[in-house]
Amino acid sequence: MNPEAEVIVQANDPKLESKRITFYLIITFVLTYAVEIGIIAPWIRGGDSTKAAIAQSLIAGVMFIPAIAVIITRLITREGFRNSLLVLSVKSNLRFYLIAWFGPAVLTLLGAVLYFLINPGTFDLSMGFLLDTYKNAGIDADANQLKISLLSQMLMGLVLGPLMNFINCFGEEWGWRGYLLPKMKEKFNILPVLLINGVIWGLWHAPLTVLGHNYGTGYAGYPFTGILAMCIFCITLGTIFSYITIKSKSCVPAIFAHGSLNALAASGIYFTSDGGNPFIGPAPTGIIGGIGFLILAIIMGLKLIKEEKQAALSRKEG
Repeated sequence: MNPEAEVIVQANDPKLESKRITFYLIITFVLTYAVEIGIIAPWIRGGDSTKAAIAQSLIAGVMFIPAIAVIITRLITREGFRNSLLVLSVKSNLRFYLIAWFGPAVLTLLGAVLYFLINPGTFDLSMGFLLDTYKNAGIDADANQLKISLLSQMLMGLVLGPLMNFINCFGEEWGWRGYLLPKMKEKFNILPVLLINGVIWGLWHAPLTVLGHNYGTGYAGYPFTGILAMCIFCITLGTIFSYITIKSKSCVPAIFAHGSLNALAASGIYFTSDGGNPFIGPAPTGIIGGIGFLILAIIMGLKLIKEEKQAALSRKEG
């Protein structure tokens, strides 16, 4: 058998693909949990401000672990780097790139607006909560200058967020959407793929959720309620990111979408009087703040299910 034919046979071997999925997940979770539980958690809770600051920066670094796991898995299992889903085909998939570039940012802002319309008493244009946060940290900030600065950052995030966050978001999206998604699609129907992929992604965040990332620590059912909420949030986002990945045959739009979200995710909180509620809003992790994402995910998920059924019917008739 020639080498090229051997590669094709290996790529279509279900058992080998299952081993690759398992190997990839083990590497990703072991490395992530080791860093977060073994280094980040003790340093944040240890009381040393220098170590705590380093630990916070390490949180962004953890985003690269899924991509590192892809490289290790592809090398060790001799899969190579074909079908990496890193094609930049903007012209033929312009609408998906536009959805990815602006969609998450716009939905984040609309969710915040809806939250403040429902809870008008929590809206604070003077940004009292943020100023108090700075004050407690020993930082003096002028309200007007801070407002101008934040609005400028929000505008820049809306326009350039996908580029500014591209490198960090590449680490996650090349792993979850560029590697795990297509392999799972070969084994399951699209609905379980979206659900399982989202739950895995949510559980991957679990140590940070325990530390209070995204949801804090003072809520009922801590930390399990937060982990469950994170899984639901990841199913929602994962469905959107998976849809544009499948449609564009590339995970690059998903990287842009992730970057767009990260650029403005906390913007609504800046204009609250009380910091909001991470389970409700104005941040997109809340049911009101994230309602636009949920609706879009349902629409995209139903479209994928419908297309899958139509494809199966066509194969049967053919």
